[in-house]
Parts: sequence; structure tokens; C-alpha cells
Amino acid sequence: MTDADRPSFRPNRRQTLGLMALGSAGIVMPGLFGRDKALAATPPSAPTGQLVVAFSQEPTVFNPHMLHIEVDEGIHFSVFDPLFAVDPEGKFFPGLAAEVPTVENGGISADGLQWKVKLRDGVKWHDGKPFTAEDVKFTLELLVDPNFRAARRTGHDLIRDLKVVSPTEITWRMEKTYAPYPSLLAATFIVPKHAFEGVADKNTAPFNNAPIGTGPFKWVSRTAGDNIQLAANADYFGDGPYIERLIYKYIPDLNVLYTQFKSGDIDVTGLQWITPDHYEEAKTLPGTEVSLVPGSTVESFSLNMGKPQFQDLAVRQALYHAIDKQSIIDALYYGLPTPTESYTPQQSFYYNSDLPKHEYSIDKAKAILDGAGWNPGAGGIREKDGVRLAFTNSTTAGNHIREQVQQFLQQSFQEIGVEMTISNLPPAVMWGDYWMQSQFDSVVVGIDFLTGPDPDVSDYLGSASTNAKGGSGQNNWQYSNPEVDKLLTEGGKSFVPEERKTSYLKIQEMVRHDLPLLPMFQYTTVRGRKAGVTGFQPNVNTRIDTWNVGTWYRAS
Repeated sequence: MTDADRPSFRPNRRQTLGLMALGSAGIVMPGLFGRDKALAATPPSAPTGQLVVAFSQEPTVFNPHMLHIEVDEGIHFSVFDPLFAVDPEGKFFPGLAAEVPTVENGGISADGLQWKVKLRDGVKWHDGKPFTAEDVKFTLELLVDPNFRAARRTGHDLIRDLKVVSPTEITWRMEKTYAPYPSLLAATFIVPKHAFEGVADKNTAPFNNAPIGTGPFKWVSRTAGDNIQLAANADYFGDGPYIERLIYKYIPDLNVLYTQFKSGDIDVTGLQWITPDHYEEAKTLPGTEVSLVPGSTVESFSLNMGKPQFQDLAVRQALYHAIDKQSIIDALYYGLPTPTESYTPQQSFYYNSDLPKHEYSIDKAKAILDGAGWNPGAGGIREKDGVRLAFTNSTTAGNHIREQVQQFLQQSFQEIGVEMTISNLPPAVMWGDYWMQSQFDSVVVGIDFLTGPDPDVSDYLGSASTNAKGGSGQNNWQYSNPEVDKLLTEGGKSFVPEERKTSYLKIQEMVRHDLPLLPMFQYTTVRGRKAGVTGFQPNVNTRIDTWNVGTWYRAS
């Protein structure tokens, strides 16, 4: 799509019941999103060549509406399209919709409850069948099907009177105003109705392992544990694709990933990019472009609140005092990340900058545990009421810096009478049911909590979003706070950023107090690609670099 296809959306107060004021109240990182300096080059007239993108985690979930993590979205953005999407400046631009619905164009009623979406005509699925409003209707109904294991129902469950007016128009009514919904729709990929016809269990549909989309690339093959291959979609309705074959290569060891980038075997370092310990050398490599890119990902030491060890606030407070986060940042991450107290990115309009500042103090950690009755037992490990203060900690095997962080924390916790056992797993196992069904004790994890630039975190911190308790979402901490639930509901009622902000500032304050996750830092990532790989644009409003991979190409 060209820039002309991406209308600016900045509603004023009189228009606030249209789509959110993303441009003025989203995540803004001035000066970071200048266009790739090679964008002035001319793309090829037809798809040509291949591009190898390396991920340190293996994509395994190809139905975009089933529980998944960020790396899976690398495939989703390549294969599927949403109705509309969000660009690096936080503006919506049309995808499968012919235009972004607004109050001005009649797509949304003045009260924000009535929706009318006009669709592009002539779009085809990868198997040649036409895309229509029936596919949109099917997708929105699939997300609330009680028999389907949807990653998220919140927001979609407010839709009523869903009606196909014509092959290129669909309407619905919202049961109540829900401010985050436009951002949620921008992250909702449309799937084909016909791929599920006659399928008794949509959770095990053949589509889930061989997806069919409308996106710039078609599914070709998957070699489990190694790579996924995609081919150019010659019938794509937008600009591109310009690459004939796109290969996502799985390299779990981050040192090996960097070595293969250095040797030229991979073209783009995707998630988890180049580790900070290689940055000084990486930026001198000939024939490459290496840059620092702040991201919205927050790294935390996350706790399973369903485990008895962590149900006492004193334990969570003591563990946080025992984390020397600044030393971790300086010694292991070479000073690149920024320490934080919140799950909200610091560039967000909704960020709470007044949260209590973390203090590293082994003495305070010990005093808190002493005062709460956690006394040393066998082997010096504290215990209380028959519960031993011992637990496992997990992260992705092969992430050597996180593994060093774990070893550092293990020693610190031992000083305060806490036993932490390291138990790391391959990414596909780590971020499968182990994480999604809250089977872990504690994890070191980086998460993008926001949906695009919208501040709603119902999917992560709402009590109804815990899969282990029969909910739908990613509240894997099993965190439950009725006041937070109430504030999430209140924050979703208003479309005025200044009015919403009060709720989200308070939520951050309560989460900082409750500490279901111990925030460590917000990422600054080291991104690398071969010189001449053009079209790459960081987008803090998406969770993966390949949000616009259809427009990537090699400059000649």
C-alpha cells in the first residue's frame, strides 16, 4: 500500500466516539521512525530472490486466533490481513477494508455503537476463492464460539446483530461503547470461512497447520525445528510482495543466530535480534545495517500467583528488593535497556511516571520476610505454614543472557533464604501450555502488554483472562484484583484520552503495589539486516518486525 492509501486519523473531542485518538494518545517515539534510508530505491517489477529472516523462537501457531506468542505473528502478518492496521505513527490505514471506518465517513455512529465496514472488492484467498463479508462475519463469530479456544474474546463479545449487507459490506452493533475495540480490530486477522466448512472441531482444523490467507505471502512448507517457507502471492491486492520466497529460520541459540548473521547466512535478525554483548562488533560488520530500536517490550520476573509461595505480598516485595536490576542492565545488557516500574511503555501517553522507585536492598528483603514470619528452615531456606520458599524459574533455553540473569538472581535469592531452581525449556514448550496454562512457578519473560497504542490490558491483567481458570486471554500470572477489573471496565468506556488516562494510571499503581510481575526494564533492541534490505520499518505499535514484510525487497 502507498502512503496515499493510509489516511491520517486524528479525531478531535467532537469526534471522539469514532476510532481512538491514536495519533495523539498512543505510543510516540520521536525521531525513531524515519523511513528506511533505502526506501528511495525502486522495488522490482515482479517478486524476485529470497529473504531469510531468523527467529530465536519457533513459530508453531498458525491460526492467528488461537493462543500464541509474538513470534507466531511473524507468520500471521505474512499470510493474513486485518480489516485495517496501525502504522509506526499510530495511525490506522486500510487493509481488507476499503477505508478505515470513522464518524466522518459514516463507518461509526456518533455514539460509537453502530458499525458499518466497507470491504475491498476483488480480493482473493490464496486458494483462489473470493474474499467476502461472509469471511469477516465468520471470523468475528469464531472468536466468541464457546467451543473454540480463542486467544481473546474481550471486545469481540460485545458485538450484536452482525449482518452481511452485501459481499463488500458488513454491519454490527456494539452492546456498549468499548474504546479499545478499534485497536483490537487492527490486530485481528481475517480467516476464510470455507476453510472450516465441514470441520467438526475448529481447534484441530487442517487450516491450523496449513493456513490460507489473503496476505502478501502464501504458505509453502514447514520443517519442524528448522524453518517455514512462504512464497509470493502474485494476486495480492496491495503493494508488493517483492520477494519471491520468504524463509523464516528457527535458530534457538542467540550466539549461533548472531554468528550466522555475521557470516551472511541470514538476511534479517528477527526476534530476539542481536544480543547486546555483540553490539559493538555488530555495528562494524561490513555489508550490514545495525541499529538500536527502543521497543514496547517490558522484561519482568513473572510469578504464578496460583502457587502458594507467591500468595503472600511480603514474598513478592522481598524478591523485588533482592533484584539488582541496574547491575543486570549494566553488566549483562551493556546499559542499553531502560529500567522501569510499569508494564506500560514509557513513551505511551498513558505511562505512569510517579510509581515508587525500585530499591535494591538485600537487608530490606530479609527484614520483610522476617516480619512476615518466613523463618529459615532446613538448609537455610525459609518456610511458613508448611510452605517452603522454593520454586523453579524458567525461560527459553539458548537465550544466554537471560540464562546469565537467572544465575545472578539465583545467587541473590539464596542470600535472603530463597531457593530458585533453573528449569529452562525449548521455546515451543516454554511458551505453549507451560506458559499459557499457568503451569510454571516463575519465568523471565518479555511482553508487549498493549494492543497497538491502546492502553487496555484486560487480556493480560483482567481476572476473566486466565486460561487456567477457564477464561480466555493471557493473564498467565493468575492475577485477580476486583478493583483493577473495575478500572479496566471504566477505562474502556471513554474515547477521550485525558478521561481514560486516570483509570490506566491507577491500574499501573495497583499492579506495581501487588507485584504479580517484578518489572525489570523496557527493551532497547539491536536490529540487524544486510545492507540493501529495504522497507524495514520499526513499529512500536505491533509486536513483530515483519508487520510490513510484504513491502520488503533488496535494493539493486
